[in-house]
Amino acid sequence: MNFWKKLKKPIFALAPMYDVTDSVFRKIIAERSNLDVVYFTEFVSVDGINHPEGRKKLEHLLWFDGKDRPIVAQLFGNNPENFKKAAQLCVELGFDGIDINTGCPEKNIIKQGAGSALIQNPELTKEIVQATIEGAGKIPVSLKTRIGFNKNEIDEWIPFLLKIKNLAALTIHLRTRKEMSLADAHWELMSEIVEMKNELNPEIILLGNGDVKTVLEARQKVEEIGCDGVMIGRGIFGNPWLFNDPVLEISLEEKLKTMIKHTDLYEKTFKGIKNFYIMKKHYKAYISGFDGASDLRAKLMEVDSADEVREIVDKFLKDRKF
Repeated sequence: MNFWKKLKKPIFALAPMYDVTDSVFRKIIAERSNLDVVYFTEFVSVDGINHPEGRKKLEHLLWFDGKDRPIVAQLFGNNPENFKKAAQLCVELGFDGIDINTGCPEKNIIKQGAGSALIQNPELTKEIVQATIEGAGKIPVSLKTRIGFNKNEIDEWIPFLLKIKNLAALTIHLRTRKEMSLADAHWELMSEIVEMKNELNPEIILLGNGDVKTVLEARQKVEEIGCDGVMIGRGIFGNPWLFNDPVLEISLEEKLKTMIKHTDLYEKTFKGIKNFYIMKKHYKAYISGFDGASDLRAKLMEVDSADEVREIVDKFLKDRKF
């Protein structure tokens, strides 16, 4: 049941991004992709999902409709027993895999001793991996991390992870926690990491992550460096057609109509659960690089419903054509 072993290489994965890669956006992407893609959920708190009230608030993070497969649930926290229980829940829900977040750089996550704080706590990380594997049963467990906390620590941290038994895949975001997403990703380090993998754990699937925005770039990285695949994050903003080969030429009309469909589905799925304003980060990405973009974007920053979005965009397209 280890789907990672069945994937064609290079492997393409969609990065887990909070309030971005929800079930609706993944559906939009999956419907427009001709490549095999590994989809990750937004990260989910193992403490919250194991609490009855917390589960009610968080269960939407674990929704998927089956088009976005293989689908991996990404979990965060610092309690091994809660990871085990959350993994068991993910098995019941039908996930293809489980991923452990040891890379999130946000302060509120760090304060919990979770995310990239676990880079500073290797033994706890190992306990969490082992507990998650126990809870996951036959489905594979992977881990996403960074090259270090305050500095490059690949010589200690990466070999430690590679030696943990039964990890199916490892994704390296090629920045430290301190760098957040401000510095350029250190792809020059990936060759060393590949060598470590080949020496210590050649069976594990190794993905690189950071600053790759196209499938072409991803293919080049894999060919030049020798990793198994690439995880792409910010490149997906405004471009749900990213996972296509050859690259598709998308008209402005198609892009805007897709944005409307995205909005309709978001409102239908998450009304009363998630704020409508979250969609607006997508508008900033969909609407750029054409005449009138700034005015259209400004108007959409004021809307509160899918109907308003449709009305404004339809008028824009009508005025533009005639």
